[in-house]
Amino acid sequence: MLSNEKAVAEKLLHAGAVKLSPSQPFTWASGWKSPIYCDNRKVLSFPYVRDFIKSELCNVIFEKFGGAGLLAGVATAGIAWGAMAADQLKLPFIYVRPKPKEHGLGNQIEGYYEKGQKALVIEDLISTGKSSLQVVDVLRAAGVEVVGMVSIFNYGFATAQNAFAEAGVAYHSLTNYSTLISLALEKGSINPETEKTLLQWREDPANWQGI
Repeated sequence: MLSNEKAVAEKLLHAGAVKLSPSQPFTWASGWKSPIYCDNRKVLSFPYVRDFIKSELCNVIFEKFGGAGLLAGVATAGIAWGAMAADQLKLPFIYVRPKPKEHGLGNQIEGYYEKGQKALVIEDLISTGKSSLQVVDVLRAAGVEVVGMVSIFNYGFATAQNAFAEAGVAYHSLTNYSTLISLALEKGSINPETEKTLLQWREDPANWQGI
């Protein structure tokens, strides 16, 4: 049985990892206005929630990407999750930096790996997919075969879906924006009108300005 998306979304809300604020939107580094902010690093501070997410992550890896012989975390937010999953599944672990170190050996990939190894990328969240797929490019350039990517959260942008399809990378997220919004509506945190606005944001996030 694969990840329970609703249960994962509820855990993220419980830990304060995801915040919804459509009337006072957040500003991303890209300049986009967003009604949601996701910081899954907060989950690391809640042992029982952390253990639940780790177990769900391992379930997906085992069931969907059982051929992976190596886990590769995306620095920095994916490192902890990748390392915990690798420990649970008794798999080797590496992580990939955004760019090579400017001193020492100048590594961009940290840890031991061999060419031809089948690696699964562990990501914190997927937005446009650009930074996530850069990690795939780095691994492929090093001769590592990327079998896919697993993330905790996914905004569900069409641009990301297209980018992953074009790169030929299979991916799976434990939960996603649609599930989170549906849960918020069920709990009464938002009303149907707000739900409509929140779903509109995902269709055109670059031009969304809030309620």
